[in-house]
Amino acid sequence: MVRIYFLGGEDVNKRSSIEINRSAFEEAGDCPKALVFLWTTDDERKMRKYSSILSRYFLDLGVKSIAFARTSESLDEISRKIKSSDLIYIPGGLPKIFLKHAAQKGLSYLLSDYEGIIVGNSAGALVLCKECIITTGNRSDPYTEIVSGLGLVHFSVEVHYSPSKDSVLKELSRGREIYAIPEDCGIRYDTSANKFTFFGEIYLFKDGEKRKIS
Repeated sequence: MVRIYFLGGEDVNKRSSIEINRSAFEEAGDCPKALVFLWTTDDERKMRKYSSILSRYFLDLGVKSIAFARTSESLDEISRKIKSSDLIYIPGGLPKIFLKHAAQKGLSYLLSDYEGIIVGNSAGALVLCKECIITTGNRSDPYTEIVSGLGLVHFSVEVHYSPSKDSVLKELSRGREIYAIPEDCGIRYDTSANKFTFFGEIYLFKDGEKRKIS
């Protein structure tokens, strides 16, 4: 049984979504072991910065240990780390960089039998879906790209949601479900029970329509 937390975007320096993260870490058990995939960037400086910030953050949330999956590691080593973790965390960054590394390592297959908690923040939330919808730009000059994600859930999410993207999301929602998550809001999804829990104001775009669901 996998429970997945989708965060619409968090300033991890300010810990602006700490209550959602607290819920996820508590669900992972007493003194859980966390595994972080810093694959949303290829910038070593950013990786070191993320490592330091997230380590302090997660230790304050009560983790027993924190491991980091490296793209340079073997498939067997990454698989071992996944199996020994209680919670997997994927941070923000660039989703296409993450998916490039994930495809090379067969991460979707490695996670197919995982039983634990997965937390995706911003780009980390996008990549968990069957379709990773990347929207950038402004209302007058929007840019949208749809690429294959890890496929852990049947729906898609929009992170850093604002109403300025409504027209684009309505069009994209024809034939798919898109949950729009503003910053510091989130969704918890229980894959075995197909059950949602919502944190903050969440919107569903489906069949060209928008409705508020929490």
